[in-house]
Amino acid sequence: MKTAIRKLGNSHGVIIPKPLLAEIGANADDPIDIKVKKGKIIITPLKRERSKEHDPRPGWVEECRAIRETGEDRLVWPDAGDADDDKPVL
Repeated sequence: MKTAIRKLGNSHGVIIPKPLLAEIGANADDPIDIKVKKGKIIITPLKRERSKEHDPRPGWVEECRAIRETGEDRLVWPDAGDADDDKPVL
């Protein structure tokens, strides 16, 4: 695919079409690593690290593990099942 380098303020940039980003598993605003190797620019997507400040359930995983380790994750009402519990839900 041919494209052109464009001037962006005091810098330069290349527009990367969405299908090319999809091929490498990247989206807009994803962090990337850029290297020059043997005269070529190599762009590699980086994994996003989960930020604790954006975690919708902070501490949830640790609490679940603690409950499991103490054995308190048993059914509260083991005899209160539905008559159709053994049938698959469609």
